[in-house]
Amino acid sequence: MKSSNGSTKSDKQARSSQATPGGRPLTPRRIALIVAGVLGGGALAAVLVVVFALAMAYPNLPALDTLTDYRPKMPLRVFSADGVLIGEFGEERRTLVRFAEIPTVMKKAVLAIEDDRFYSHGGVDYLGILRAAVHNATGGARQGASTITQQVARNFFLSSEQTLKRKAYEVLLAWKIEKNLSKDQILEVYMNQIYLGQRAFGFSSAAQIYFGKNLKDITVAEAAMLAGLPKAPSAYNPVVNPKRARMRQQYILVRMHQLGYITDAQFETAKAEPLKIKTDSGEFGVHAEYVAEMARQLVYEQFKEETYTRGLNVFTTVTKADQDAAYLALRRGVMDYEKRHPYRGPDAYIDIPNVKEDADEAIETELAEHPDSDDIIAAMVLQANASGIVAVTASGEEIRISGAGLAFAREWLSDKAAPNRRLRRGAVIRVTQEGGATWSVTQMPEIESAFVAADATDGSIRALVGGFDYNRNKFNHVTQAWRQPGSSFKPFIYSASLERGLSPATIINDAPISFDAGQTGGQAWEPKNYDGKYDGPMTMRRGLTKSKNMISIRILHKIGAKYGQEYTSRFGFDPDKNPPYLTLALGAGSTTPLQMAGAYAVFANGGYRVSPFLISKVTDADGKILSQAAPDKAGVDGNRVIDERNAFLVDSMLKDVVRYGTATKALVLKRADLAGKTGTTNDSIDAWFAGYAGNMVGIAWIGYDQPRNLGNKETGGGLALPIWINYMQKALKTVPVEERVVPAGLVQYGDEYYYAENPPGTGVQSLDVGTRGTPAEEKQKDAVKNELF
Repeated sequence: MKSSNGSTKSDKQARSSQATPGGRPLTPRRIALIVAGVLGGGALAAVLVVVFALAMAYPNLPALDTLTDYRPKMPLRVFSADGVLIGEFGEERRTLVRFAEIPTVMKKAVLAIEDDRFYSHGGVDYLGILRAAVHNATGGARQGASTITQQVARNFFLSSEQTLKRKAYEVLLAWKIEKNLSKDQILEVYMNQIYLGQRAFGFSSAAQIYFGKNLKDITVAEAAMLAGLPKAPSAYNPVVNPKRARMRQQYILVRMHQLGYITDAQFETAKAEPLKIKTDSGEFGVHAEYVAEMARQLVYEQFKEETYTRGLNVFTTVTKADQDAAYLALRRGVMDYEKRHPYRGPDAYIDIPNVKEDADEAIETELAEHPDSDDIIAAMVLQANASGIVAVTASGEEIRISGAGLAFAREWLSDKAAPNRRLRRGAVIRVTQEGGATWSVTQMPEIESAFVAADATDGSIRALVGGFDYNRNKFNHVTQAWRQPGSSFKPFIYSASLERGLSPATIINDAPISFDAGQTGGQAWEPKNYDGKYDGPMTMRRGLTKSKNMISIRILHKIGAKYGQEYTSRFGFDPDKNPPYLTLALGAGSTTPLQMAGAYAVFANGGYRVSPFLISKVTDADGKILSQAAPDKAGVDGNRVIDERNAFLVDSMLKDVVRYGTATKALVLKRADLAGKTGTTNDSIDAWFAGYAGNMVGIAWIGYDQPRNLGNKETGGGLALPIWINYMQKALKTVPVEERVVPAGLVQYGDEYYYAENPPGTGVQSLDVGTRGTPAEEKQKDAVKNELF
């Protein structure tokens, strides 16, 4: 049905649907405005919701106490007496460094790559966010826009999950941090807290671990390398991935130059600078691993778990120079022994694949099982014949060995050598550079060794090496190896005899002696001199000089084994480890090198007992002293354990051992104050030298962990004494020779000294040289015989 104007009803309805409520038609422009209004209103509502949510969340953000009072987990650090870091213990390796102490170049390097607008934004870099969004939208490598402040918020308070909620909290925390801390404080926290690989937290620790330097000493090139680590500590680790680390370092240098942080000259120099990365990140400036571990154990006894988090600093008594000298002396002594004994052959064999990639992988995998030991390097043989060896080291260096370098293993290169005992392709061998130039075949030693040096005036340990290689054998032979001291124990028996009426001039018969089962109450005993020779009657002084076993046995027989045991305990020896039998005269008990150091110090310092100690003080992270050593000292009457005259006479006899006896090799030191005693136990199982010069006591020991013969003609004088000499050559370089003052109460007749109360013609003038003693003396002898075993 049509209306009067000719339109139908349906036409009217259609037109009304396109009109606004006010009757105006909906044009496309009006539709767009409406849509925009709706969207704008929705966005505003969303913003209001977000703002409301953030406003509600802000008061509930975590407190910033961990930042405003920043106290990170700090490891235990062990230092030498002269301030050299020798050990570090804890989950996190960190050195807290204040903002003013961080070099400008390190700050600039970090800002260049992490947040160059750090000092201009308020915690969130909106321009950076926009720039990263555009870059990511155009298909570039994905970029982030987190500021340093946001990274601090994340590291301290948030998880690493990638969610909008976590990102919102990160922004809020960044604002809160900026409100409560200055920019410098935020950057200081960041540069101390950030993880940089190799268990290093903070740039100061990283500088030490990667470059062996203090942070203040790093170059522009090194700063750029370290600044590349926060993004991905494993991917850009210069130890693990040197190529990728170098690429990132070069990019950071470009950024620093673009930002004007470094000059053109600095840029060019840094780009070309070769970096010396410490490939062994656990290595410190001095080999003192046994010292560091001893210190750790001692500190743990007092501080328990706080030991590894409180930032304790332990200052030991060792010095870098002494420790270096001891380490090198011990290593040289052990390797000299190895050179005198046959080559035992390769460490292992593998079949090297023919495909180069497979071969490289197989070699790398096998050599990883044979870590280097300082200058003793593992290498894989690629070619071998009688004229030479071609081998490759774990670092990929191909080396050639020929001529004298083959001498040690020449028999193993022969075609006549058994296949399983031949140096051939696939053999893992040990090599070293003689004089830093030519390569030679060598081998890892099976024997072990120990050396300790201490100041006789107070017992402070100056150097301690507990074994050949701590990484291979952590057993500390200085403190834990209870071994027979052999003839190095004799001076203590001689000292005891001086209190029983004997003198250095007493004549004693160096002749065979035996004790049957009836006398010993056990098995028969027929002791012998080391060389099997007997020289008849001689003075006690000469008996010690020549280390005559028969002399020592007759002395202990005279004074009584029980008395000898009790007397030697004055020097710190354990009575239960040195039973009262005549075998005590030959050092058949047991002691440690550390115990021997304390014992010989008594002779060196004039008769006072001092206890060797390692730690001088412990401080907290702020330098406050928590504990300090108060050692016993020589010169204090309460510490005297033997008569000063006794110490003087034994000292004079020990000097004769060096001048005329079994330790004449030490004369190479050209000093008049050298005193000591060699020690070789039965069957040449243990080799010792214990001695001193002035107030410096040194004890050297060599032997197998599973006791066995060291070899024919191997003695303390040939094995341990050279270690002592090599150490003393460096340790005594600036120490003047001091002549010992003759104490009161001694009288001199001819060339010999006597106790004033026992001048010549009195006391015990001879033993077993054809004259019979008094009835009381004979009765005592019979009683002693029953104490033999």
